[in-house]
Amino acid sequence: MSGVRKLHWGALLLAGLATLAVTACKTTPGPDPRYKPSEGVLEVVTVLRRHVPDDTYHFPPAQDFTGRNVYRSSLLRLESLETLHGETLHASHMEGVVIFAKGRALERLQAYPLAGAQYSLAADLDSELAVEALRSADLCQALDDATAIGVGLDELAEQEGLETDADGMLTLFERRISRLEAVAQQADGTHHVYVVMEEVERADVARAEYFVGLRQILPDGDVRAAAELERLVVRHGDSKNGNRHVLALAGLYEDLAVEYVDANPPESLYFDPVRFQELIDATSRLYEVVANQDGRPEKLEASRKLEAFLAFALRVDRDRFTR
Repeated sequence: MSGVRKLHWGALLLAGLATLAVTACKTTPGPDPRYKPSEGVLEVVTVLRRHVPDDTYHFPPAQDFTGRNVYRSSLLRLESLETLHGETLHASHMEGVVIFAKGRALERLQAYPLAGAQYSLAADLDSELAVEALRSADLCQALDDATAIGVGLDELAEQEGLETDADGMLTLFERRISRLEAVAQQADGTHHVYVVMEEVERADVARAEYFVGLRQILPDGDVRAAAELERLVVRHGDSKNGNRHVLALAGLYEDLAVEYVDANPPESLYFDPVRFQELIDATSRLYEVVANQDGRPEKLEASRKLEAFLAFALRVDRDRFTR
């Protein structure tokens, strides 16, 4: 009898464990399929190859199914494959393909020295990729050399120890752009043209931001800053960042309007309504250019900034007439 009772309790215990296992399976979610490891090299390389020729100067970079920049996500997946299956890739002679693909992703992320190193290694590992890999390595070296001239956006962001010799800096920026234009001719007919166009735009942005950052130090700094931002809008108005450039110019005019009111209170005799209205008109017109573009991500930002700026202008008029 006791043996039957033991069998009975054993059966109940097994049934309970089975129930717990089923419940755990039902309540514990599995990994998000979007972030599962890639099935293989072909999957990653195919996605990357599809987007390597993309025109990323006029249009934003593509996103993968996770919503991440396709070049960044491809690089991460390629690095994961190397970590998990390095020996298999080497044994199957796919190592060169992976390294070449990493070079493609890195150059689209502006990591030109790293991309060039990957291309050189790919040329050593895979003779079929050698010609294109070496050509790409040379272009990445040329891009790295060109972008090292003058100051970059990272240095401008720190706003410390900037050279105040405006003419000398202008010469450096012009030399940088000239070198980039020479690289563009070298890259004619390839996807690298778009990479170079993006670097030319970044050089022009750095040039404009240099003059904006030092406008209160340089002679006629406000005029030069406005001229440089207008140049940026004209040269790169059709890029994916065209509206950002217009907003930057509008922001400068808004700052000038606020600074003018701070220096010349509306109730003072030094306040010039005509001068102030010129700043109001210029700022409003630029914000309206972007705010009137349906379907563009900058539309809402421009609308809100225009609304706030017009409220500022109305307050100034009220103060001018009520005091």
